[in-house]
Order: sequence, then structure tokens, then C-alpha cells
Amino acid sequence: MSEAAHTPLTRPRRLPGDRPMPEQVCRMIRVDHAGEFGATRIYAGQLAVLPRAGAIAGTVRHMAAQEQRHREVFDRMLPERRVRPTLLAPFWHVAGFALGAATALLGEKAAMACTVAVEEVIDEHYRAQAEILPESEESLRRTIEEFRAEELEHRDIGIDHGAERAPAYTLLSSAIKSATKLAIWLSTRI
Repeated sequence: MSEAAHTPLTRPRRLPGDRPMPEQVCRMIRVDHAGEFGATRIYAGQLAVLPRAGAIAGTVRHMAAQEQRHREVFDRMLPERRVRPTLLAPFWHVAGFALGAATALLGEKAAMACTVAVEEVIDEHYRAQAEILPESEESLRRTIEEFRAEELEHRDIGIDHGAERAPAYTLLSSAIKSATKLAIWLSTRI
């Protein structure tokens, strides 16, 4: 199939200045590992603050377990693919926990608003990655698509648990989405 033509059934063609695909794949793995690491830290922060017996705690533990599984897959991929992790991991360790704890301190709806905001950005991020991966990376594409489906499930859970009724939802969501996009940009490169 020619890279020159682009229809919904084909991959977009490469443009001058695009990084070689092997380098793009390394960056994808690096940033996806960082993102799943950050997600585990967000949920750890939320679980540290939310009441253990609260209605939402079990739901957060379920989502945290899925994120931990995602992280473990990328933990294995880093050495298998000879990809160095982001140098920002110590920062994401603290920042993710702080974001989770801060939103949980604002209440269960704010914690769910955090989940919705992050997952909406990750949905687009994973979709864009899956679209450009070549056939030779079918296994990685399947992994990304599987994780994307679970991230969308998390978004839906957040909405079902009142995320949009959180205090200052629009402001909170916008700030978290901006921070998530910045984290993606930085972790891809550093």
C-alpha cells in the first residue's frame, strides 16, 4: 500500500522531518511507560486520601489494578526493546501522587474528574499512536488498543460517578488536561 495516499483505511504518509519509525516507537514506549507509571501514582494518591470503606474506594482500586498491569507491560517492554525510561520518573512519582491526593481531598467527584480529564487525553494519545504504527508493530498496536479501551472504561466510570458535578469541573478538567498534555510532551523527549 502506498504511503502517498491517505484514506481512513491507510496510514498517513511520512512527511519531511518526521523521525524514523524505530525512533518514534521508542518514544511511544517511553511516554506510555511514563504515563502508566503516573497513573499508578495518581491512584495511589487518591487511595491514600479516600476513605477505605467508601463507595468509590473499590472502584478506584479496580482502576489502579488495571493501570498497574499496564505499567508492568511497559516495564517489561523497556529492556526488551532497549528503550530508556524517561528521566522525569522521580518527578512523576511525586507529581502523580500529589495530583491524586489533591483531587481526592476535594472529594470523590473531583477525584473522578481527574480520572475523566486524564483519560480523555490518553484516549486521543493512544488513538494517534495506533494510527501510525506500521504492520510490523501489530503486537504493540494491539497492546495500545487494549489499554485504550480500558482507559475509556475508566473515563466512563468517572462520568458515572459524578465527575462532571465536581466543584469547578470545567476549570479542574482543563487544568488537568493541560498538565497531562505537557507531561506527554516532556516524557516523549526527556
